[in-house]
Amino acid sequence: MCVSAGGLIMGTGIESSSHKYGLFQHICTAYELVLADGSFVRCTPSENSDLFYAVPWSCGTLGFLVAAEIRIVPAKKYVKLRFEPVQGLEAICEKFKHESQQQENHFVEGLLYSLDEAVIMTGVMTDQVEPSKLNSIGNYYKPWFFKHVENYLKTNREGLEYIPLRHYYHRHTRSIFWELQDIIPFGNNPIFRYLFGWMVPPKISLLKLTQGETLRKLYEQHHVVQDMLVPMKCLERALHTFHNDIHVYPIWLCPFILPSQPGLVHPKGDETELYVDIGAYGEPRVKHFEARSCMRQLEKFVRSVHG
Repeated sequence: MCVSAGGLIMGTGIESSSHKYGLFQHICTAYELVLADGSFVRCTPSENSDLFYAVPWSCGTLGFLVAAEIRIVPAKKYVKLRFEPVQGLEAICEKFKHESQQQENHFVEGLLYSLDEAVIMTGVMTDQVEPSKLNSIGNYYKPWFFKHVENYLKTNREGLEYIPLRHYYHRHTRSIFWELQDIIPFGNNPIFRYLFGWMVPPKISLLKLTQGETLRKLYEQHHVVQDMLVPMKCLERALHTFHNDIHVYPIWLCPFILPSQPGLVHPKGDETELYVDIGAYGEPRVKHFEARSCMRQLEKFVRSVHG
């Protein structure tokens, strides 16, 4: 998956550490842009502040973003990752909210495999590792991450693993979250992984270039790639709505803190609020799915809860 800093700033930049640091735009301290008239402008919270807060989510409409200054934190070699399967939607939402509020967690993420089955993952960076629990999930022959996580749900057991930091950040790259299973249904087969796993994932740009008009229209009508950002307090209602309207699983859950700042995206009130990104990627399993009407219905719900 190809992600640029400009895309993260002008679009949606979120990761499993966003419950601590917010969206990617919230770690930025300055932007440098070339505007439509050719002028070069630097903006910060105190210098050209109106432009600084307007840049995120502007999708390139205000100018070319040529540089950004960001805050960074010291990295460590590994992520100590805990896996906890949870049953029941109410328990899932409570557990996810609780872990998202714990600042000692460097990473928080949830994978929802059905309306009442999920695995909640929490991680901390570390330089120390237990060799017997080291899992280099980024190696081409390893199982796809979401399938690996699902094993903890199927066996109903908690787990602890040490994952190299770079591998953790690319945990969903090889399978494009779970999109690759629709393109290569046998892609997680051990034989395929060992022989051809080094070839995946295919470049998204290549997939778009090689798909014909008919296939493109089929994807538009029978495929969903949507991220909806809703307040954490509305998570249970939102998951019911996703289940009824599109019925796509797994669902990605990623918490983030949304400060009350000027700009296009901010909480309804004046206080910082905890939100969650609900990511639905795949083929809807509701009868008579109609892309335009279903998406409008879903967007209407998100607006109603101030998402």
